[in-house]
Amino acid sequence: MSSIEESRGRAVVVKPGENPSYWQPVPANGHADPMLTPDLTAFRGFSLGFQTVGVGGHVREHAHGDQIEIQVCFRGKGHVVLDDVRHDVVPGTAVFLGPDVRHKIVNDGDDELVMLWVITSAGLEDFFKAIGRPRFEGDARPTPFARPTDVSAVERAMGIEASRKVN
Repeated sequence: MSSIEESRGRAVVVKPGENPSYWQPVPANGHADPMLTPDLTAFRGFSLGFQTVGVGGHVREHAHGDQIEIQVCFRGKGHVVLDDVRHDVVPGTAVFLGPDVRHKIVNDGDDELVMLWVITSAGLEDFFKAIGRPRFEGDARPTPFARPTDVSAVERAMGIEASRKVN
């Protein structure tokens, strides 16, 4: 049975705090909040969530080999670097990333940068879980922590190609 058939007639509403959330390691120093994922929707075609990048933090340059990603700046300001070209982002800025587009997200504002993400096919939520730590309502921000030592293997298994640059 196809994922479309499995999700036919299904409606899902997820409110803030009802979804899993994961603290993210350096250099992002924020958290990821997957909202609509296949375990809830029965649809494997995409997943959606928010990524919060802490002040002064960034998401390392990477590309998704077989996925398309859409990002929308939801709150804060910063910039994205797409295949070495810088683009400022403010709330409402939309970004389309086809397969193999190298991208980096940088928070250069005075507040958290929150990006809404949609990725097809689903799977980004698994990456956030694999490299992060569970986050719960009312938790204090943890001391910055390192990425797992096996992050390269996790990225490869999920079709993510990290930059060979130091960033």
